Amino acid sequence: MTYTSPRRPQLFYTTAPMPCPYVAGRMERKVVTDIGGPDAERLHNRLSRAGFRRSHTIAYAPVCPSCSACVPIRVPVTRFAPDRTQRRTLRRNMMIEGFEVPAHATTEQFSLFQRYQFARHAEGDMAAMNFYDYRAMIEDTPIDTLMIEFRTPEDQLICVSLIDRLDDGLSAVYSFFDPTFETRSLGSYAIMHLIDHTRRMGLPYLYLGYWIKDSAKMAYKARFRPAEILFRGAWVPLDGHDARQDGSGMSRFPISFPE
Repeated sequence: MTYTSPRRPQLFYTTAPMPCPYVAGRMERKVVTDIGGPDAERLHNRLSRAGFRRSHTIAYAPVCPSCSACVPIRVPVTRFAPDRTQRRTLRRNMMIEGFEVPAHATTEQFSLFQRYQFARHAEGDMAAMNFYDYRAMIEDTPIDTLMIEFRTPEDQLICVSLIDRLDDGLSAVYSFFDPTFETRSLGSYAIMHLIDHTRRMGLPYLYLGYWIKDSAKMAYKARFRPAEILFRGAWVPLDGHDARQDGSGMSRFPISFPE
């Protein structure tokens, strides 16, 4: 007689309250779970559709008791249409090329990462990261992860995007760029490149993480229209939707997994 061990239950934990980095005066809590192991890809796909994000081998989502300002957002890439400002950004960067590379950290990337952090997020925890911390952020992944390096015609690295591949799209994990190219709107250009890259891969969605309407750092994600947000456990169009972020954006326990 062969004994088959039952499947190990997926355990979720909540973090201690911490000051919110996006909305002043609020505290944040997260629910986290380890996605390492042989079932990592399947679990990551399901959690991503349920509004989770990945960091290293951990998937997390906000579960702040009195706030749901963080709203998961994604772009249906075949229907994306750049507005006038975005078309100008595309023209301004038409000579910039994006190259897909493996998720391996390099000193060239890290130098750019440091310049970006010191210029844009000098007070944040990431500004204190050393090369080994950066390498862990890039390479410590249990799933299919890749990078896009953006280079000038002179082969200067000016922007990098870290991306996870899902069964229904790509997930933009983190992007950083050369702060001396501020006028090029490289962050927006990178997103539009990823939208096109997702479309060329034959995948339907680019996941952009959390949209926070009242945060200058996070409100920009709603500019990529049409977009969809996760509302009460279902992905719905952002256009025409009353996204008041009044406590109904992120689902609460029990966690559901939209298919």
